[in-house]
Amino acid sequence: MINIKKIKGIIFDYGGTIDSNGKHWAEVIWEAYEDNKIPVSKEQFREAYVYAERYLATHPVIQPDDNFGVLLRKKTDLQINFLREKGYLSDDEKNKEYSQLISAQCYNFAKQTVNAEKELLSALGEKFPMVLVSNFYGNVQAVLADFDLLKYFGEIIESAVVGVRKPDPAIFGLGVEKLALPSEEIVVIGDSYTKDIVPATKNGCKTIWLKGPGWEKDDEDATADVVITDFIALKDIFQLS
Repeated sequence: MINIKKIKGIIFDYGGTIDSNGKHWAEVIWEAYEDNKIPVSKEQFREAYVYAERYLATHPVIQPDDNFGVLLRKKTDLQINFLREKGYLSDDEKNKEYSQLISAQCYNFAKQTVNAEKELLSALGEKFPMVLVSNFYGNVQAVLADFDLLKYFGEIIESAVVGVRKPDPAIFGLGVEKLALPSEEIVVIGDSYTKDIVPATKNGCKTIWLKGPGWEKDDEDATADVVITDFIALKDIFQLS
């Protein structure tokens, strides 16, 4: 458990934490595939998802001013093109429609999710300095601006900008430096055990794990100082009225 009275600062993860309430984005996108009746299996989708993520990590497809809607469309285009080239989807005009439907649904999901959390983020921001630490594509500032989230964070540390990616503990070390607080007075809130909780613990920070439907199964002994399944549970943890 955490003695909240000893916490003086917060480090937030973004993707999978704030924008999807703990649900891995692969699961969010797959649900959109299912809802829009895209005729591929989940295993075929997984191939496409991994391909797109690796491609985006090595090619400058995402631009700094791309908001989340643009990012999703580019990501989904890569997935659909992969599925077509592999022969999982037929080569027809429906592919463009699929990409638009999927990206629009996912964008609306993220927007609704963050809108439901803004009151809580505002309340936390009034009590604590907050830093965001995220693995992202170099456009997290544009994403946050589009969702009106920039105002909640004093500093933003993005992997594509600082050259360090989770699960390297060093990226959380940068967050600790920005807060200028002893690590034991900082709590890290994230959705990934391996990418958030473990490296945060190595920095001596307290941890809150927002545990939701993940991409892979976590170790049976995976835990954190506090484990929650809903972002809004932070209201009770931080004793906000």
